[in-house]
Amino acid sequence: MRSENVGQIRIIEALLAMSVIFSSLAISTNLATVPNDAGQRDLGSIGFRVLMQLDSDGALCAHIENGNWVAIRRLLAIMLPSETLFNMTVYNEDMQQINAELICNGDLSDHETVSIEYVAASLGPVFRVYLIQLMLATIHE
Repeated sequence: MRSENVGQIRIIEALLAMSVIFSSLAISTNLATVPNDAGQRDLGSIGFRVLMQLDSDGALCAHIENGNWVAIRRLLAIMLPSETLFNMTVYNEDMQQINAELICNGDLSDHETVSIEYVAASLGPVFRVYLIQLMLATIHE
Protein backbone atom coordinates (compact mmCIF):
# COMPACT_ATOMS: atom_id res chain seq x y z
CA MET A 1 0.00 0.00 0.00
CA ARG A 2 1.29 3.38 -0.83
CA SER A 3 1.67 6.00 1.86
CA GLU A 4 -0.35 8.54 -0.16
CA ASN A 5 -3.50 6.29 -0.03
CA VAL A 6 -3.46 5.89 3.78
CA GLY A 7 -5.27 9.19 4.37
CA GLN A 8 -8.02 8.34 1.91
CA ILE A 9 -8.65 4.95 3.52
CA ARG A 10 -8.91 6.56 6.98
CA ILE A 11 -11.52 9.01 5.65
CA ILE A 12 -13.52 6.17 4.09
CA GLU A 13 -13.25 4.20 7.37
CA ALA A 14 -14.53 7.19 9.37
CA LEU A 15 -17.44 7.71 6.97
CA LEU A 16 -18.42 4.03 7.25
CA ALA A 17 -18.24 4.18 11.05
CA MET A 18 -20.45 7.28 11.10
CA SER A 19 -23.00 5.66 8.79
CA VAL A 20 -23.17 2.57 11.04
CA ILE A 21 -23.70 4.74 14.13
CA PHE A 22 -26.36 6.95 12.54
CA SER A 23 -28.23 4.01 11.01
CA SER A 24 -28.32 2.21 14.38
CA LEU A 25 -29.70 5.36 16.02
CA ALA A 26 -32.31 5.76 13.30
CA ILE A 27 -33.43 2.16 13.62
CA SER A 28 -33.55 2.21 17.42
CA THR A 29 -35.73 5.34 17.56
CA ASN A 30 -38.23 3.82 15.13
CA LEU A 31 -38.66 0.57 17.03
CA ALA A 32 -42.08 0.30 18.63
CA THR A 33 -42.09 -0.11 22.37
CA VAL A 34 -44.43 -2.61 23.94
CA PRO A 35 -46.48 -1.01 26.74
CA ASN A 36 -46.27 -2.63 30.14
CA ASP A 37 -49.82 -3.69 31.00
CA ALA A 38 -48.71 -5.35 34.22
CA GLY A 39 -48.28 -1.96 35.92
CA GLN A 40 -51.74 -0.85 34.80
CA ARG A 41 -53.34 -4.08 36.06
CA ASP A 42 -51.56 -3.64 39.39
CA LEU A 43 -52.83 -0.08 39.64
CA GLY A 44 -56.38 -1.25 38.93
CA SER A 45 -56.22 -3.93 41.61
CA ILE A 46 -54.77 -1.48 44.14
CA GLY A 47 -57.59 0.98 43.43
CA PHE A 48 -60.24 -1.71 43.70
CA ARG A 49 -58.79 -2.94 47.03
CA VAL A 50 -58.76 0.63 48.39
CA LEU A 51 -62.45 1.08 47.49
CA MET A 52 -63.34 -2.27 49.05
CA GLN A 53 -61.46 -1.36 52.23
CA LEU A 54 -63.19 2.03 52.44
CA ASP A 55 -66.56 0.37 51.93
CA SER A 56 -66.00 -2.58 54.29
CA ASP A 57 -67.44 -0.79 57.34
CA GLY A 58 -69.85 1.50 55.49
CA ALA A 59 -67.64 4.58 55.84
CA LEU A 60 -67.57 5.26 52.11
CA CYS A 61 -71.37 5.38 51.79
CA ALA A 62 -71.63 7.43 54.98
CA HIS A 63 -69.27 10.05 53.52
CA ILE A 64 -71.19 10.00 50.23
CA GLU A 65 -74.56 10.45 51.93
CA ASN A 66 -73.19 13.33 54.04
CA GLY A 67 -71.59 14.95 50.99
CA ASN A 68 -68.21 14.84 52.71
CA TRP A 69 -66.11 14.91 49.54
CA VAL A 70 -63.05 16.37 51.28
CA ALA A 71 -62.88 13.35 53.62
CA ILE A 72 -63.08 10.95 50.67
CA ARG A 73 -60.32 12.86 48.86
CA ARG A 74 -58.11 12.71 51.98
CA LEU A 75 -58.76 9.00 52.51
CA LEU A 76 -57.88 8.20 48.89
CA ALA A 77 -54.72 10.32 49.10
CA ILE A 78 -53.64 8.44 52.23
CA MET A 79 -54.50 4.93 51.05
CA LEU A 80 -53.24 5.09 47.45
CA PRO A 81 -49.50 5.11 46.66
CA SER A 82 -47.98 8.60 46.72
CA GLU A 83 -47.11 8.58 42.99
CA THR A 84 -50.73 7.87 42.02
CA LEU A 85 -53.11 10.48 40.63
CA PHE A 86 -56.83 9.89 41.09
CA ASN A 87 -60.18 11.30 40.03
CA MET A 88 -63.36 9.90 41.56
CA THR A 89 -66.94 10.47 40.41
CA VAL A 90 -70.00 9.25 42.31
CA TYR A 91 -73.31 8.47 40.59
CA ASN A 92 -76.69 7.64 42.11
CA GLU A 93 -79.00 4.84 40.94
CA ASP A 94 -80.29 7.11 38.13
CA MET A 95 -76.69 7.59 36.86
CA GLN A 96 -76.66 11.25 37.85
CA GLN A 97 -73.41 12.63 39.22
CA ILE A 98 -73.90 13.56 42.85
CA ASN A 99 -70.49 14.84 43.93
CA ALA A 100 -70.61 18.62 43.66
CA GLU A 101 -66.85 18.99 44.27
CA LEU A 102 -63.95 17.41 42.48
CA ILE A 103 -62.54 14.38 44.24
CA CYS A 104 -59.07 14.38 42.71
CA ASN A 105 -55.44 15.15 43.44
CA GLY A 106 -54.19 16.21 40.01
CA ASP A 107 -54.73 16.40 36.28
CA LEU A 108 -55.00 13.03 34.57
CA SER A 109 -55.13 14.36 31.00
CA ASP A 110 -51.44 13.78 30.22
CA HIS A 111 -51.27 10.29 31.72
CA GLU A 112 -52.39 6.80 30.80
CA THR A 113 -55.31 6.03 33.10
CA VAL A 114 -57.01 2.99 34.54
CA SER A 115 -60.76 3.13 35.17
CA ILE A 116 -62.40 1.23 38.01
CA GLU A 117 -66.14 0.99 38.57
CA TYR A 118 -67.36 -0.02 41.98
CA VAL A 119 -70.92 -0.43 43.28
CA ALA A 120 -71.51 0.56 46.91
CA ALA A 121 -74.73 0.12 48.88
CA SER A 122 -75.68 2.05 51.99
CA LEU A 123 -76.08 0.24 55.31
CA GLY A 124 -78.74 2.60 56.65
CA PRO A 125 -82.49 2.02 56.89
CA VAL A 126 -82.98 3.55 53.43
CA PHE A 127 -81.34 1.41 50.77
CA ARG A 128 -79.27 3.45 48.33
CA VAL A 129 -76.90 2.28 45.62
CA TYR A 130 -73.98 4.32 44.31
CA LEU A 131 -71.78 3.72 41.30
CA ILE A 132 -68.26 4.94 41.91
CA GLN A 133 -65.92 5.57 39.01
CA LEU A 134 -62.29 5.88 40.05
CA MET A 135 -59.71 6.92 37.47
CA LEU A 136 -56.08 6.26 38.40
CA ALA A 137 -52.74 7.13 36.79
CA THR A 138 -49.15 6.79 37.84
CA ILE A 139 -46.79 9.74 37.67
CA HIS A 140 -43.79 8.80 35.53
CA GLU A 141 -40.74 10.92 36.16
